[in-house]
Amino acid sequence: MAKSHREIEALLRNDLLEAVLSVSPARFEQLIVDLLVAMGYGGGDPAMGKSIGKSGDGGIDGVINEDALGLDAVYVQAKRYDPSNKVGRPDIQKFVGSLTGESATKGVFVTTSAFSREARDYISRVQQRIVLIDGELLAKLMIQHGVGVRARAKYVVHSIDEDYFPER
Repeated sequence: MAKSHREIEALLRNDLLEAVLSVSPARFEQLIVDLLVAMGYGGGDPAMGKSIGKSGDGGIDGVINEDALGLDAVYVQAKRYDPSNKVGRPDIQKFVGSLTGESATKGVFVTTSAFSREARDYISRVQQRIVLIDGELLAKLMIQHGVGVRARAKYVVHSIDEDYFPER
């Protein structure tokens, strides 16, 4: 059963990424904000996150206030790229510049594709704390936090409770 579950989840991750690639850029940005809120950012309150959703957004696609007064925020960049198109260092540098322009210390850069080695190396040398989420991790997080997916069935496997039968 565990093997079958892993296979089903792998197929679901692929289907999810296909679905994500089919949405509009604005819907993708909102999806990322929804995911981060579902993960607990902004206290899990949807009102604490907003997608910018427009061209000329200055390299910031979404913002999530981590506290009620908006004193601490996480800035989001979302790139809906074909899996063959990796996010490179120049994209990350632009995002870092956008964070600097906002006096921001935290950011999340999400893509449906992957990040180049140069992009990952660059992140380790910047002052801001930036988390990179590639397509594979994005799909896993969406499943884990119930964004864009729905449980269709649950199966419970029972075994003997050793605490109930201690002499066994």
